[in-house]
Amino acid sequence: METFIELYTDGAASGNPGPGGFGVVLKFKQHRKEISGGFKLTTNNRMELLGVIVGLESVTSNDLPVKVYSDSKYVVDSINLKWIFGWRKTGFKNKANVDLWQRFLRIYDAKKHQFIWVKGHANNVENNRCDELAVAASKLPNLPIDEGYEAIKNKGLI
Repeated sequence: METFIELYTDGAASGNPGPGGFGVVLKFKQHRKEISGGFKLTTNNRMELLGVIVGLESVTSNDLPVKVYSDSKYVVDSINLKWIFGWRKTGFKNKANVDLWQRFLRIYDAKKHQFIWVKGHANNVENNRCDELAVAASKLPNLPIDEGYEAIKNKGLI
């Protein structure tokens, strides 16, 4: 029986752009950890990707494989279809979310990280929980500024 960490993620933005948040559920055997955060103004895609990043950064064992479950075709396809590697070769020319993709690439291990798309707002309990965490985080008072989003907006990439 393969032993692995389960990582569920979701992102949300009200208005897209608008207030946004991400939610993460990490599971390993009997252990469970929930993480969330939000920003005053951001996009859904940024929050989807940030959820994956924060989740992977929170994994404390480098020995175990991680199965990442996300309802974001943007994230899952960018990795599984290897678009991200083409973007990196071109220096991310005219691509949004470069700051997050570069952060992702620093922690990504193709041999240990498997990405699985799940249907959003369906009957996946953990994906639904991540959605609840993301939406709740987006509604918190005094949310910080998403500097990465502001940089993209100022460059006209959104």
